[in-house]
Amino acid sequence: MNTKEKVYRGSGNVFADIGLPHPERVLVRSQIMIRIKEIIMDKGLTQKQAAELLGIPQSKVSCLMNGKLSMFSLDHLFELLNALDRDVEIIIKPKIKEEKFATTHVLLAGHI
Repeated sequence: MNTKEKVYRGSGNVFADIGLPHPERVLVRSQIMIRIKEIIMDKGLTQKQAAELLGIPQSKVSCLMNGKLSMFSLDHLFELLNALDRDVEIIIKPKIKEEKFATTHVLLAGHI
C-alpha cells in the first residue's frame, strides 16, 4: 500500500498551528515555563526544594516541570522567576512597519 502524506510547514508557533486561541500568549507562557524548569534543574533542586523556594505546593512544581500551561498565569510565572532570583523586564515598543501585526516575544538572557 502506497499512501502519500501531505507535509505542512509550521508557522513557528505550534499553538497557532493547532488552532488554539491567543497562540502568542500560550507560546510566551510555555517559553517562560521552560526557562523556569531549566533554572530549577541547573540549581539541582528537588521538587520539594523548589516548592519551598517558590512558595508553592510540590504538586504545582510537578505541573510546572511537566508543562501544564493551564495551571500558571503569566503574572504567576513572573513571580516564580523573581523567587528564582531572576529579574523580569517588559519592553513595549512600536511594531516594525514591515510586520502586519504587532507581536509578543520572550527574549531570554543567557544562563546566569
